[in-house]
Amino acid sequence: MATEDELKRAREAHAKNEFGDDRATWYPNWLRVTPEIEAARKSLMASVASESFEGWASEEELTEDAEIHAVYGRVMAKRGPFLVIQTPYGRVQVYFAKEVQKAGLKGTLKRTDVGDHVWVEGRKIKTLKGDKALACPAPDRFRHIAKAMLPPPEKWHGLKDVEKRYRERYVDLFANPEVASVFRARSRIVKACRTYLDERDFLEVETPVLQSVRGGATAKPFSTHHNALDIGLYLRIAPELYLKRLVVGGFDRVYEIGRNFRNEGISTRHNPEFTMLEYYVAYATYEDQMDLVEGIFSAADDAVRAEFPELTTERSFSLEHGFQRVPMRRAILDAIAKLPESPWHGAFDENALYHDADALAAACEAVLPKLSGTEKKALAKCETNGERVYTLFELVAEEHLEELYRTPDGSQSMPVFITDFPFEVSPLSRRNDEDPAFVDRFELFLEGRELANGFSELNDPDDQASRFNDQLVAREKGEDEAMDFDADYIRALSHGMPNAAGCGIGIDRMVMALAGQSSIRDVLLFPLLRPEDVVT
Repeated sequence: MATEDELKRAREAHAKNEFGDDRATWYPNWLRVTPEIEAARKSLMASVASESFEGWASEEELTEDAEIHAVYGRVMAKRGPFLVIQTPYGRVQVYFAKEVQKAGLKGTLKRTDVGDHVWVEGRKIKTLKGDKALACPAPDRFRHIAKAMLPPPEKWHGLKDVEKRYRERYVDLFANPEVASVFRARSRIVKACRTYLDERDFLEVETPVLQSVRGGATAKPFSTHHNALDIGLYLRIAPELYLKRLVVGGFDRVYEIGRNFRNEGISTRHNPEFTMLEYYVAYATYEDQMDLVEGIFSAADDAVRAEFPELTTERSFSLEHGFQRVPMRRAILDAIAKLPESPWHGAFDENALYHDADALAAACEAVLPKLSGTEKKALAKCETNGERVYTLFELVAEEHLEELYRTPDGSQSMPVFITDFPFEVSPLSRRNDEDPAFVDRFELFLEGRELANGFSELNDPDDQASRFNDQLVAREKGEDEAMDFDADYIRALSHGMPNAAGCGIGIDRMVMALAGQSSIRDVLLFPLLRPEDVVT
């Protein structure tokens, strides 16, 4: 197999033979596309994609007064007298008859490599095989745009080295049109989310990415240093506390779509930098936010279905039967009751889970010997009833939500809001009025993935200060994801924040679900990878 240097030298020879030694001619700057030219190309490609052959004549029927169309893009294949040109709207063949080649294009076409960018004008024809093509009428209707010094891999489609696809996404996008469709769908999803909120009088804002206090979520931050001010800073974990400062300031409906950073593991669901939609609404509760989340997801799904139906054909879930709303403790009991035998069957009853913390603690202690090492460690470190409830949800119910909550015919899973979280794991949420041991919070799960987290906001400054102090105590005990004490945020709350609610939606995971992708790397244009020269 030829090396990259060998491939480059071969293509340099083609370029020198065609254009000479002046490399400026290899990369000319003559093409300036107007909106009218681009619209004409888009219209042409729509005609190519159409099943109708109206306006496409056979070569024998073609007349010299037939309309000339222009196409410009990347050469993806050379097939005898044909070039296959790729555009953002699809691919089209261009035909060069023998007389046109003899008139001055034969050598040029031979030296045109797969990957080159070209401009070709021609008339619509129907080939002998019944395909659509543009017939180039003369050598001056073919022009060079840019030379590609490396060819695309011959077997890029279905390439087993997935990391190479991620690393060389620039090749992946033009070699695999279905990959490009995912990212076009992503853009459309973000636009739909933004439009949905804008139409409901939300104000889009931007808050600091560099923050001096880590907060807004419990996670490990990335740290950096600002030289001029000589201060340590963090890449933000979440924009939450700044957005709620704006609610204090009188912006009743605010949202931000932006990057967050967490110095944690990488998996099919996690990337150290990721995109969040986070919004806050004054004079609202977490129940209102569940309604709003349903609306956002439905609007985004409608957009994908309308423009990219091929991405939605094999879904394991349905949004058409509504979103389930299940309290966390009910989900635990549903999992124990409905799923196959496990160490948890008969370990405790509904009364222990809802009303008898001592009985639940004793039940957890009794079941420890039956658990795996990871499960045992997670449960053994729980010190409070709330921590036990949350850990039980993670161990018993979370991974089975797809199985538990199905459409009426049982063929697909349903999105489910898990509600009523323990106070101990919700340091920014408002306590429930009827049961202060739990908070007014939800997380949205779809296909077993958490996609959103929302709650009624805590607006009591003293309560919030106490919870920040609890976070500091947790850090002293070794919890390195605990938040800092944000004194300025406490001061903001002290100026009075109305009752409010908000939510954060993971855009990457949302795109995964709606565009049918199983890995977060398939919806990130450039996911984080080890540098190529790192040897492990």
